[in-house]
Amino acid sequence: MNKILYFLFFIAFIGGVTAQTKMSTQEAAVLKSKVKARADKTQFISSDFTQYKHLDFLSNDIESTGKLSFKAPNTVKWEYVKPFVYSVLFKGETLYINNEGDKSNVDMGSNKLFKELNTLVTSSIRGDMFKEEHFSITYFKKAKNSEVHFAPKDANLAEFIKTFQITFNSVGDVMEVKMIEPSNDYTQIVFSKRKVNKAIPDAVFAQ
Repeated sequence: MNKILYFLFFIAFIGGVTAQTKMSTQEAAVLKSKVKARADKTQFISSDFTQYKHLDFLSNDIESTGKLSFKAPNTVKWEYVKPFVYSVLFKGETLYINNEGDKSNVDMGSNKLFKELNTLVTSSIRGDMFKEEHFSITYFKKAKNSEVHFAPKDANLAEFIKTFQITFNSVGDVMEVKMIEPSNDYTQIVFSKRKVNKAIPDAVFAQ
């Protein structure tokens, strides 16, 4: 179970420092409205991604690449293609794992934490995470983009995640997701070649 939890956070989730300014309450409200409207209209997302895993004891970040497929309301598939072949499918109440043909699954419905993780993953992809009952939320302007920091209020989740950061472009699409652990190690996922509402065949989500 610990191995699966680590992987979930490994995905869930570099470059120079860019100056950022805290948003006003009005600016934050405008961003929330724009992102939610975008998310409500989103049925499908497909995107390439590059993932960077930063660990303090390593001199270089661990880099992986792959493809993301999303189907509303909560079906998500992460396919890693480099440096290893691995896929994870969140579908209904089950997490399906395929490690180069070695398949296994986990019942998320019987575990509250897994269900929260599934919601977190789905919401972060859609950009619809503005739930103040679950997170302490801070809004920033960052160049032409917006960056929002989510600090979990749930004590169990906070053991694994210090803050979850999402970067949005001007139309409200998610460009980057960064998960910082309590140790300050982090995982950053940068999306590219994003396609919204282009139908994805059911075969992609077959387990």
